[in-house]
Amino acid sequence: RTERLDEILLGFESLAVAFSGGVDSTVLLHAAHTRLGARAVGVIADSASLPRRELEEARAVAAEIGARLVVLGTDELEDPRYRANAGDRCYFCKTALFEALIPWAHANGFEHIAFGEIADDALDVRPGGRAARERNVVAPLADAGFTKDDVRRYAREHGLPVAEKPASACLASRLPVGTVVTRERLARIETAEEALKALGFHVLRVRDHGSHARIEFGRAELPTARDSAAAITLAARHAGFESAEIALYLPPGERRVPSNGFGP
Repeated sequence: RTERLDEILLGFESLAVAFSGGVDSTVLLHAAHTRLGARAVGVIADSASLPRRELEEARAVAAEIGARLVVLGTDELEDPRYRANAGDRCYFCKTALFEALIPWAHANGFEHIAFGEIADDALDVRPGGRAARERNVVAPLADAGFTKDDVRRYAREHGLPVAEKPASACLASRLPVGTVVTRERLARIETAEEALKALGFHVLRVRDHGSHARIEFGRAELPTARDSAAAITLAARHAGFESAEIALYLPPGERRVPSNGFGP
């Protein structure tokens, strides 16, 4: 699969990689930078749905790789179809990304656009992938057959700092389908999650149910979370929620139903 990825990447004269700082897009950017050098660039979309921590970590990862990283401002919240959050929010988010990235790439001499889709993504509902395909955005990792195990193994073998990074998703994924996306809700979620990370938790999602927060923790951290229920509830209240509950986080691949009303 790595050999196949090499063949695919070497077939591009130049490549702009939609970069998030997660393990998939980091592996893609590393591989592209290794094969193409300065003819590969990472581009990250900065908006209200991107936690500030994720932006700074993405900058640090790109710098460690040695790849150039461009930050493009996007404002998907200006699109009422995105704000409506009717189940296809990711489509309009990726549309905003690609509609900013593609003109920038072509204006700066980058012939092709790529994103970090992997083979496993076919198992989940991914409206963003449809937006990519409609705009001829390529997916070298998926085309080479890379699974999540493959990207993590690649990251470990190349000493990438994201090798064991938990799966992440934008802040808007914490809102149930049908709940309007607003800057205020996104900010409240980010504030709560930052407070919980300061308590030492790593795999978590603060699901926004209006005044109530359903806070999901990874399986390994769930017992500690239950022991820390008072501190967790206090953090949620300080962020603006009136009440909170503790629950188990299940990544998309472990869910019996592909969509539970939330994103990853």
